[in-house]
Amino acid sequence: APARQGHGQAMFLYNLTLQPGGSVSQAVYGDFSGGKQHEVVVARGKSLELLRPDEQGRVQSVCSVEAFGAVRQLARFRLHGTEKDLLACGSDSGRVSVLEYDADRAQFVKLHQETFGKSGCRRIVPGQMVATDPKGRACMLGALEKQKMVYVFNRDSSARVTISSPLEAHKSNTLCFDLCAVDNGFDNPIFAAIELDHAEVDADPTGAAARAAQKQLVYYELDLGLNHVTRQWADPVDNGANMVLAVPGGGDGPSGVIVCAENFVIYKHKGHADVRAVIPRREDLPPERGCLIVAGALHRQKGLFFFILQSEYGDLYKVSLVYDANDTVSEMRILYFDTIPTCISLCVFKNGHLFAASEFGNHAFYSFAGIGDEDNDVMSSSAQLTETDGGFEPVFFRPRPLKNLALLDEMESLCPVTAMKVENLHNEDTKQVYALCGRGHRSSLRVLRPGLSVAELARSPLPGTPTGVWTVRKSVDEAEDKYIVVSFTNGTLVLAVGDTVGEVSNSGLNNGVQTLLVQLLSDGSMLQVHAGGLRHVRTDGRLSEWAAPGRKRVSKVAANAAQVVVAMSGGELVYFELDTLGTLAEVERRDLAGDVAALDMPPLAEGSKRAAFLAVGAYDSTVRLFSLDPNQMFAPVATQAVPALPESVCLFPFQASANAPPTLFLNVGLANGVLLRAEVDPNSGDLSDPRTRFLGTRAPQLSRVVVRGRPALMALSARPWCGYSWQGRFQLAPLSYDALDAIAPFASGQCAEGIVATAGDELRILTLERLGEAFNSTTTPLPYTPRAMCHHPKHKTLVVVAADYRAPTAERRTQLRKEAVGGGGAEAAPMDTDGADGGADGGAAELLADDQLGEPRVEAGKWASCVRVLTSDGEETYTAALDEGEAALCACVVKFAGREEGTLLAVGTTTGLQWSPRRCAGGHVRLYRFADEGKQLELLHKTEVGGVVGAVCAFQGKLLVGVDSSLRLYDMGKKKLLRKCENRAIPSFVKTLHVQGERVYVGDAQESFHYVLYRAAENQLHVFADDLTPRYVTAAEYLDYDTLAGGDKFGNLFVLRLPAEMSGSVDEDPTGGSGAPGEGKLNGAPNKLECATMFHVGDVVTAVQRAELQPGGTQSLLYATVGGSLMAATPFERREEVDFFSHLEMHMRTAASPLLGNDHLQFRSKFAPVKDVIDGDLCEMYASLGPEKQRAIAEQLEATVGEVLKRLEARRELIV
Repeated sequence: APARQGHGQAMFLYNLTLQPGGSVSQAVYGDFSGGKQHEVVVARGKSLELLRPDEQGRVQSVCSVEAFGAVRQLARFRLHGTEKDLLACGSDSGRVSVLEYDADRAQFVKLHQETFGKSGCRRIVPGQMVATDPKGRACMLGALEKQKMVYVFNRDSSARVTISSPLEAHKSNTLCFDLCAVDNGFDNPIFAAIELDHAEVDADPTGAAARAAQKQLVYYELDLGLNHVTRQWADPVDNGANMVLAVPGGGDGPSGVIVCAENFVIYKHKGHADVRAVIPRREDLPPERGCLIVAGALHRQKGLFFFILQSEYGDLYKVSLVYDANDTVSEMRILYFDTIPTCISLCVFKNGHLFAASEFGNHAFYSFAGIGDEDNDVMSSSAQLTETDGGFEPVFFRPRPLKNLALLDEMESLCPVTAMKVENLHNEDTKQVYALCGRGHRSSLRVLRPGLSVAELARSPLPGTPTGVWTVRKSVDEAEDKYIVVSFTNGTLVLAVGDTVGEVSNSGLNNGVQTLLVQLLSDGSMLQVHAGGLRHVRTDGRLSEWAAPGRKRVSKVAANAAQVVVAMSGGELVYFELDTLGTLAEVERRDLAGDVAALDMPPLAEGSKRAAFLAVGAYDSTVRLFSLDPNQMFAPVATQAVPALPESVCLFPFQASANAPPTLFLNVGLANGVLLRAEVDPNSGDLSDPRTRFLGTRAPQLSRVVVRGRPALMALSARPWCGYSWQGRFQLAPLSYDALDAIAPFASGQCAEGIVATAGDELRILTLERLGEAFNSTTTPLPYTPRAMCHHPKHKTLVVVAADYRAPTAERRTQLRKEAVGGGGAEAAPMDTDGADGGADGGAAELLADDQLGEPRVEAGKWASCVRVLTSDGEETYTAALDEGEAALCACVVKFAGREEGTLLAVGTTTGLQWSPRRCAGGHVRLYRFADEGKQLELLHKTEVGGVVGAVCAFQGKLLVGVDSSLRLYDMGKKKLLRKCENRAIPSFVKTLHVQGERVYVGDAQESFHYVLYRAAENQLHVFADDLTPRYVTAAEYLDYDTLAGGDKFGNLFVLRLPAEMSGSVDEDPTGGSGAPGEGKLNGAPNKLECATMFHVGDVVTAVQRAELQPGGTQSLLYATVGGSLMAATPFERREEVDFFSHLEMHMRTAASPLLGNDHLQFRSKFAPVKDVIDGDLCEMYASLGPEKQRAIAEQLEATVGEVLKRLEARRELIV
């Protein structure tokens, strides 16, 4: 067992995030790096991430940092006269934080942190809403109730940001719904809030005051001269108001705000009459259902601004204002713009892009194809507002495919993960993670594989099996490659790169020999090295040849833009250097008295004339470094003994950040499949801090490529690996792609940063999609929210049960789609349909995906559910739709003793389910037989159980079923399941079931775990152990006979264990503990579980499994969260390791205090004190510290900086 180190011994775990959560709670657009960048900062629950689109339109992660606390709200601001944006953050720390992104260090930096209240997400503690003045002079922090605080920003004599003491703007008995800063130029800052006074409501028991309560739009003015805040203006606003957005002012617009309310958008400003327009609504939307705006963003440029708003159904609207020179608004226009999945945050880029962040599901990045100014678009105007007896006349539209937006990229998000399995159903080298993700029509099955995702751009057959590939540019200053050179055993193929790739014969290279290397030199000439010698192709076409002397042949070669070293048979090294006349001149020779196995030199550093070192791998299992200094040519400077033959060497300059100086590393690919890395001293050449990692069964072949504008290392083993700079540290990750034979960097007009590679007899052009990801996924859409899954043990097919509340069945959904296309809701009110659908768009509505059309809702109390069978690749082979109103919540495979049916599928369903309060019309267990090698299902029978079926599990040839708070054991009958025994001592609701031997481990929805013993002789189930602490169990996993791991709905991961002496006494007791005193619901079970470990994750744990992801890896607790994170808790095997990482964590709590002002220990102990779990995420932040802090911590640990980093890498490599 991964966490058990002997009965009665303490258990210690190392918790590490493998893949950060994909859920976004807020996104803020700005230029945070400086230099007119277009960037977005997203809050992911308890972390911050900086995103930036690249030239191809793919959104890339630039920086991600753990905040170790809840990020409640973000707001950007820019001080007048500065060139980059800053962040004001509200969190659960009780402090306001001002953050700056330091592009040189690739980190967020705290500029200021001011304490103002208690910690936690309390309703009267400010920070839930943050608004910053458009001119960067002040910010207001608002709480849900009562409290508001204003901070003034300024700069000191050193141009550093300063923050004032808080100015209070509290008002008792007042609820705040939204907050923004009014744009009024350089006049006193004004903040607008939607408020509701509930003082009379609390004092009125009749409810009349509640019905008469009125929301207000309130202006708060900050007087910069008197340094105080006043409540300047209040005006009643629609009670459906939920959002307020600032209108540009100060010469760029009329100022004021727009208030988004149910069915309306209203322009309001002090001294200005309200301007109101109705929100266009879908034709098929029932009249009683309103339309709320849930997200919005402002786009402004010189002389133009408009808002993009999104409704709860996913429809986008463009809102514009018509105003005169006196800033009097005469008309508001709301135009139906497009339909995309519902977002939690929208960001409009100044360069014409839209980032749509979702709380659940993938995030999207769009480009604007139009701004909705066509005459046939559906539009609502305040000038055409018509009031009738039943209210204002609505305006209708029909959803259509994207017209004004074009999808450029999608950022994958697993949020929420509802279930997870780690299995090797594909018989690959590593296991796959099968995760059920999403909600409603955006649900999916994700098959996750460890490694970076690779996009294949082109694939072309070659006339033979190549031995190498290189790319050559026209000159050193060119960004694009001119040639792709492919070498074969009997010749060389030269391909010219342009709009197409084609063979050329006038390159100057020798096509009749096998090429060992092609190199572009600093003067623009080309060098070709082959077994017979060197060919130098000048820029004017002249050729220079150097032939190997006598019968010697060139075996290995290393070169950069100015230097060449060739190793000839017998071990003789010859050094050439490019002189000022553009001639490759022979400078020095040295005989090593032994053949050379591998050879390499680093590329030229910027501003230098030559590289300092040469790496030589020999057949005596050593790698030696030689000096290339003209005064000490070929002088040995260092030797590294290796445990196997060095088949490839690479001197790789690692650059932690864009402006950091590179550090030279020696990388050695060994014949046993191990990669060895050692740091090279830039002055003496001494080697230090050697590290090894097993990459595969093939000897790694090493090459240099370019990733994100920085050098990266490619290692081609049984699968390709890429070593690159990520968050200031070197990260080595496998590529999720086929094995490759040779590789080279590639750049063209169609692919600015790619890779050209050979595999077998094919040439392929690839590009790495996103860095920093531990997994890449393949996706299979699902119709409803997935609830559970299991797999057939023999045929390896997956069974997924899914169910959604108030969702239509497949037949009902088709009917509703046809009604929507046919205008079934148009009779509710008159509507001008001319051009509403853009002609052909009306027919195209039938083709809209659920992502764009949205999910229609049916009457309350209805469920839609299905059971799906899929192959391990995600291909659907069978779908069984359940009866309307019946919800499938759990499933398992079971094999009944004494029956010939073999492996069967049991599905627990509930009819008419309502969760709060929990009740239902009935519950059933459906029993299916697998057919057609597990690809089809046949229903055998359906058994009524009379309650909510929460869990099912196979047990000793029978079926365990959790029905409400009862645990039942069923056997199979001809027409239904037969109940054999039952235990009704479970306090609340059976959530999880696990079995081992005669024991049943029950996870209760509110009362933690219960250990149940089944005595076959008496046919009885007895609860013999439970927990003292009530835990709201959401996931569980069996570890060993006495130990369970679980997660609860408050975001805790814990391990509970039955003490050894109690476990032994239960096994020896012939009554199974049934006769022990104190048993019963009042006093609980006679034995109590002990908490072995406790750790606050910060996100609800939804799935836990014990597994290892790679061969030879450590078995760990892999778990997923509702936010889409994948995490692992690995056990320590030695006490010395525990002591080391415990002390490292202790020092890191001081050296890297959480960004938003939380206390790390308090965060990890939010609901119970953290116990015997070390936070690996905090420990890994050691790599991002400055050199002085790193050395100071290393000295306290009695280790070197390299040793600390080495042990951190080793802990992660045990998992992935």
